[in-house]
Amino acid sequence: IAFGDGMVIFCSQYWGKKQFAPMKKIIALAMHFGIAVAVILFAVISVFPEQAMLCFTSDRQIIEEGVRYLHTIRFTYLFFAVTQMLLAALRSTEVAGIALRLSVMALVVNCGINYVLIFGRFCAPELGVTGAAIGTLTARILECGILIFYVARKEKYLRLKLTDFLKMDWQFLRDYLKITLPLLILCGLWGINTAMQTVVLGHMNSAAIAANTAASNLYLMVKSAAVGAASAASVVIGKTIGIGDGELVKKYARKLQILFVILAVTGGIFLYFIRIPILSLYDLSPEAMVLANHFLIILSVVYVFMAYQMPANAGIIKGGGCVEFGAKLDSICICLIVIPLSCYMAFVADASPAVVVVCLNIDQFIKCVPVFWKVNYGNWMKKLTKETKTSG
Repeated sequence: IAFGDGMVIFCSQYWGKKQFAPMKKIIALAMHFGIAVAVILFAVISVFPEQAMLCFTSDRQIIEEGVRYLHTIRFTYLFFAVTQMLLAALRSTEVAGIALRLSVMALVVNCGINYVLIFGRFCAPELGVTGAAIGTLTARILECGILIFYVARKEKYLRLKLTDFLKMDWQFLRDYLKITLPLLILCGLWGINTAMQTVVLGHMNSAAIAANTAASNLYLMVKSAAVGAASAASVVIGKTIGIGDGELVKKYARKLQILFVILAVTGGIFLYFIRIPILSLYDLSPEAMVLANHFLIILSVVYVFMAYQMPANAGIIKGGGCVEFGAKLDSICICLIVIPLSCYMAFVADASPAVVVVCLNIDQFIKCVPVFWKVNYGNWMKKLTKETKTSG
């Protein structure tokens, strides 16, 4: 994801200048790095599947099921990497419709295969978590294959070919890594923060694990609106910087913040009111159901703050080329506040799971103030493009 985001930040500015040759070179760099990471993750999970599960839970039954799941899901990494890099390339040219269509297709395929193979419907074998992994793998393969066909035959701006990915242009490597390395820190911290929720709650009891899974799934579904807003804002801001109109960039930043606030309040209210109908679809124990309800009430409030600061940070500030700010802010919030506080409350103070969830998400409240100040009063616009003679 970090390599794709770095690509979008760079390419959207070149998109504003309508210079396609540099975009192809940056896309090729991102693809090489994305595939390399996928191969490394595949190797690690292949060799240490049980150790990977031990990072999240000590429950032996969950570990065994998780290892079975990882045995199949590891094959999705390469397809996922290629898909994400190509979608990022298209996003930088303001082509987003294909991503929505692919997501819908993947969801239908995944859910359909899950229903058949997890529960053994229509005379199919009952495979449990392995069936879930097969569904995801099938969806990822189809998603990647369709996207490659689209890029090769339908895409009309970049006109990417296989030979474009076989070249490495070292001219852009240093600048690309300068932007991408802070993004890797950001994504790493985000991954740690997400994993910490599973780790901390996972070491409490099985009810907390089940409640967290149900609540997190619904929260992430609603959160996708904020993620999409951040992604769109990043391209708009980057493109406008590439055009060279600083005043228009500031105008867009002000208007986007208003949209983010509306999205935040609407999403928080929506999450609060749909929690009971959605939770009723889960087969949860009474204890897990109560915990999941409490978690979602907390997350409804968290969403209001998250859906402003995250798009403003990732869409406006980061989209403007200022990636160091987010890396520093997340380092302080997660490493110095969220992780120590959450671990203390869970393992020392023996606080309730609901209190621990508040601690795990407290950075969403804290980050609003510095993000608001940076967007409205700080310097975050950076020109990343180089002057080139070729525009296509």
